[in-house]
Amino acid sequence: MKIAQITPLYEAVPPKLYGGTERVVAHLTDALVDLGHEVTLFASADAETRARLVSVRDQAIRLDPAPLKSDLAAHMTLISEVMKRADEFDVIHFHTDMIHFPFFERYADKTITTLHGRLDLKDLPGVYERWPQYGLVSISDDQRRPLPFANWKSTVHHGMPADLYRFSPRSEGYLAFLGRISPEKRPDRAIEIATALGKPLKIAAKVDSADKTYWETVIRPMVEGNPLVEFIGEIGDHQKSDFLGGAEALLFPIDWPEPFGLVMIEAMACGTPVVAFRCGSTTEVIEDGETGLLVDTIEQAIAAAGRAHLMDREAIRAHFELRFSATAMARRYLDVYGDLLARRPFAEAPLADVVTPLRPTEDRSFAAIA
Repeated sequence: MKIAQITPLYEAVPPKLYGGTERVVAHLTDALVDLGHEVTLFASADAETRARLVSVRDQAIRLDPAPLKSDLAAHMTLISEVMKRADEFDVIHFHTDMIHFPFFERYADKTITTLHGRLDLKDLPGVYERWPQYGLVSISDDQRRPLPFANWKSTVHHGMPADLYRFSPRSEGYLAFLGRISPEKRPDRAIEIATALGKPLKIAAKVDSADKTYWETVIRPMVEGNPLVEFIGEIGDHQKSDFLGGAEALLFPIDWPEPFGLVMIEAMACGTPVVAFRCGSTTEVIEDGETGLLVDTIEQAIAAAGRAHLMDREAIRAHFELRFSATAMARRYLDVYGDLLARRPFAEAPLADVVTPLRPTEDRSFAAIA
């Protein structure tokens, strides 16, 4: 199968530091190549991939030192490059939200769009009502709730290479927080949990420009005033085995509808249990009592983090390999691609019929025929 993967341009593929979507695209792309498919990745030139690379920007946007940049212009160039080659592919898989919708209407029956972000935002319903012909994939069932009417084709949970992170049979006795410093990620809860237990907490997190005020006024004083808390900053894949593997538990004290939460399966890959608030995707990703502990209150979180060291780290790693490997993710997407190809209008028609121009009154769109 000839497959195009189209990634956002904000981070390298995979990201050098923090980054979720581009990391998933990297893992999916390589897994599809390993399964024998012909894959083309549209990304920035600093991508590391086993697929054919079509570079549309010299480097990813976020770490580009240029003082003035336009993410819209960069992504318009990306869409143009994909359009030029659209006829080369059996499936065009977008990970760029809805930016391609106005341009790929005649190719809608060969596209799949995975939505990676939260969907409870103003203006989004109108977009998915206007362009219902695009097949969508959610990264958790919970992610779909704000848009139940959308053209959902499947839910595919994220995966990652089984050998990317090392399994750690024992911890070093600290709790860990990994992600972003932002109000919805609730690092303040993580600090409260660790402090109540008298356990060290290591925070490896990115501070976005949008969250600098929150960092300076809320979290930084909590970090600097607490001898149990160590702030490390952003870390990359090469540091995560040590960071997550040494933790007694990963704290995931979110306060928003998290669409997936890649860090949860990163911890599982190291054998580290996850203590998470029952919110967003956590009930789908964590098997309560097996790979982590789900809680509803800060009191429950403190108690759960206090007994997380009793969990079977080998069993956690085994659950990860079964459910969240990159190969498992790729095979689930291949099912989605296969269904797309099976439903394609006139897929079995002779070539002469396929290239016959449509008369003005004809409608051969996917939405019209499905």
